[in-house]
Amino acid sequence: MLANTQGIENVHPHAAQDAKPVLSLNGISKSFPGVKALSEVALDLFPGQVTALVGENGAGKSTIVKVLTGIYQPDEGQISINGKPLSFPTAQDAGEAGVTAIHQETVLFDDLSVAENIFIGHAPKTRFGLIDRKEMVGKAQELLDRIGAQIDPGVLLKDLGIANKHLVAIARALSIDAQIVIMDEPTASLSHKEIEETYELVERLKAEGKAILFISHKFDEIFRIADRYTVFRDGQMVGAGKITEVSEPELVKMMVGRSVDQVYPRREADPGEEVLEVVGYCHPTEFEDIGFTLRKGEILGFYGLVGAGRSEVMQALFGVTKPSKGAIRIDDQIAVIRTPNEAISHGIVYVPEDRGKQGAIKGLPIFQNVSLPSLKTTSKNGFLRLAEEFKLARDYTQRLDLRAAALDQDIGELSGGNQQKVVIAKWLATQPRVIILDEPTKGIDIGSKAAVHEFMAELAAEGLAVIMVSSEIPEILGMSDRVIVMREGRIAAEFERDDLTPEQLVRTAAGLSEVTS
Repeated sequence: MLANTQGIENVHPHAAQDAKPVLSLNGISKSFPGVKALSEVALDLFPGQVTALVGENGAGKSTIVKVLTGIYQPDEGQISINGKPLSFPTAQDAGEAGVTAIHQETVLFDDLSVAENIFIGHAPKTRFGLIDRKEMVGKAQELLDRIGAQIDPGVLLKDLGIANKHLVAIARALSIDAQIVIMDEPTASLSHKEIEETYELVERLKAEGKAILFISHKFDEIFRIADRYTVFRDGQMVGAGKITEVSEPELVKMMVGRSVDQVYPRREADPGEEVLEVVGYCHPTEFEDIGFTLRKGEILGFYGLVGAGRSEVMQALFGVTKPSKGAIRIDDQIAVIRTPNEAISHGIVYVPEDRGKQGAIKGLPIFQNVSLPSLKTTSKNGFLRLAEEFKLARDYTQRLDLRAAALDQDIGELSGGNQQKVVIAKWLATQPRVIILDEPTKGIDIGSKAAVHEFMAELAAEGLAVIMVSSEIPEILGMSDRVIVMREGRIAAEFERDDLTPEQLVRTAAGLSEVTS
């Protein structure tokens, strides 16, 4: 059954004897420039059963969903449905083969009706080839009734609340008569009542014989509704079996089972005086009562699961969004930050997670990307001085070991890791006191990761105060002096580096109770 069994942990050989899988993946591999996202993974989904796919952020879960839904094509390996080998060159091919997905954020259209949203792209037609609106509305009503949604299929989507829009997205996914239903973090933005309704929907789909792949970070959900589990780590399948035959600690260990001792630069923490204090920071929808301190020469790690609110807090500190209340103190002085420009003037800079959209300006050369926030120092009497811009860019990109043909090369032509180096160089050129790095090594190759980690250690050693938001447990443990764990928009716990284990991190982030041995 398994394409690559070397190193597989906790696989139960009799787990699949009671049923044949409706879908099997064997030896699936997928690479992107500098990154191997999947390496010979295997996955089986069974009729009338829920298989939970578990793993850290970056373990390969999203990539496998995109392979299953025809967005990505695997480099190697085989997809089989009911024992028949298939390929999905397009998303439409995947749908026609009986695979559908309910995503955390599904694209819907506010100015279309509920029925039109459900059947967009595959609406029933009359014999003249026109959309049969009467049949479409009738079928939409059947689907809404089936999932217990009391929604008029003729109403415009923009007139519905968030919860009902989510139900429309579910009905849309089920409008394809699917054998296999993928639910990707389906409860991430739902209330407790809506989560219970989602569980009921899962039970109905199981009763209909659907094979369900359920992706969630919430262990209480996994152990409540899953029949089986599969664990991904670093793009590999490292464990699979029946949920009744595994414990929470075993699942956590499979997720995080790596040593970080030799991977990260050795550094002795010697923080200086306090640089930043955040008190009572709140936002109406994203986070509440956030408070912490940051010292000179310290790396403060922020960890949390999807939707924990970490990036939202950092964007508020940088003036991208406005908190509803709270205060910042920098060097014993209250600072009011309403815009990024004000944050920069106070010495706070932010390297965003999405460097492509928020960090780098594609179409501009490297040197202009670096000099953009520092034009006051590189220009004179309102005129740009190219020589000064080049010098500034050269000084800071050399420190980061940037690999590029020339400084006038378009930043869009660089690899992800080198784009990240340019974004970091841009902010360092402003000579900040606090640098916020949001997922600083996301999607970059191992060599570039090592360069960024080394440079982070150097920055701290030079006295810069660093906040690092990361979903990678080894990175959090290997780089942080202290770690703040967030859950559901609040600070759940704060740990000193020496007191922290991977298991503690996962348990705190997921809201699991401690297990005594």
